[in-house]
Amino acid sequence: MSDALTLNAQLAVPGASIENYVQAVRSIPMLGAEEERALAERYRQASDLEAARTLVMSHLRFVVHITQGYRGYGLPQADLIQEGNIGLMKAVKRFNPEVGVRLVSFAVHWIRAEIHEYILRNWRIVKVATTKAQRKLFFNLRSAKKHLGWLTHAEVQKVAADLGVTPKDVMEMESRLSACDTSFDAPVDTDDDDDTLAPSGYLEDCRYDPSAMVELEEHEVSGHGRLHTALALLDPRSQDILKKRWLSETKATLQELADYYHVSAERIRQIESDAMKKLKKNIVFDM
Repeated sequence: MSDALTLNAQLAVPGASIENYVQAVRSIPMLGAEEERALAERYRQASDLEAARTLVMSHLRFVVHITQGYRGYGLPQADLIQEGNIGLMKAVKRFNPEVGVRLVSFAVHWIRAEIHEYILRNWRIVKVATTKAQRKLFFNLRSAKKHLGWLTHAEVQKVAADLGVTPKDVMEMESRLSACDTSFDAPVDTDDDDDTLAPSGYLEDCRYDPSAMVELEEHEVSGHGRLHTALALLDPRSQDILKKRWLSETKATLQELADYYHVSAERIRQIESDAMKKLKKNIVFDM
């Protein structure tokens, strides 16, 4: 095995210098089809971790290449690469050489999936896409707007038809993409007159408002009252199990309660589950 393939496994996590990382991964030789197949079979049949590591290391350059297409999201490339590497590792774990495709073709989906998840988690404070349709719309519309300004009515209709969503969904996503997040505090280098433009300059802090504090206290007292009332409706054993499992400072394990009541741990789990269902029903009924 060449020295390049014995590089430290930390290459899977880019360091401070992206340039050095890219140079390092490009120095790792690419695998031929037969060598790749042999390594994949070793990992699949004998759980050979060294074979899996070699497969991952030889494809790190491919992850770097894919992340180039996601630079416009304002997220650190090192983070994108790291997420893509996680997708690559998942692909290696699931890769079946008997199917007859190369690992690089199989891994594309897994690499992009991890990068997409990372972007959707971190690109906005207010999440721009939650459903599968919105995610598809987010990435396709984001790509289209690189060469388009605001969409015309005809373009909105075409995008909606192509992606199987409503024109309203397209227009709403376009407005989300065009909006920008606002810092809660004013920038440190801004003029004093501009401080009020930041939310911290005009949003009221209600944490110490007397009426809000009283309302919160009454809500907590009421909640505790409903909980105790609902607990009292359970049989003594169910009450004891719930109290020891959830309300005590030192929570009892299922096995400890099983030994105490001379039953199996699975029986304690069933009693606990049934008691929780009754408790929730009684609390809602009492409300």
